[in-house]
Amino acid sequence: MIEKRIEIDGQQVPFRASAAIPRLYRSKFGRDIFRDLMKLGKAVNTADSGKLPISDLEMFENVAYIMAKHADPGQPDTPEEWLDQFNTFSIYEVLPQLLELWHLNISTGVAAKKKRNRAAGK
Repeated sequence: MIEKRIEIDGQQVPFRASAAIPRLYRSKFGRDIFRDLMKLGKAVNTADSGKLPISDLEMFENVAYIMAKHADPGQPDTPEEWLDQFNTFSIYEVLPQLLELWHLNISTGVAAKKKRNRAAGK
């Protein structure tokens, strides 16, 4: 489990990535977070004049919301209510940090698994 605080609209917002995120995301939104994060990463890198399709923006908001709710269960129960706490929210500033958090979580999990396997003599 990896946590990070990201500044959004002047507030330090906690986000958490763990093995539970894919399940939480699938349960809440009926989507695969791995596919959505891959699509978002590509979309942000190729966005024309900083404009993303609404569907990609909604995907980003859902990913950000689920990671924030995982870090702080006291957050509102819907992405809309959660987003309403902020005046501005830049996908181009926040998404790279969320992707970094996610990749750190995955690499930490892979390293831990390799270490356990070596210790078990596998």
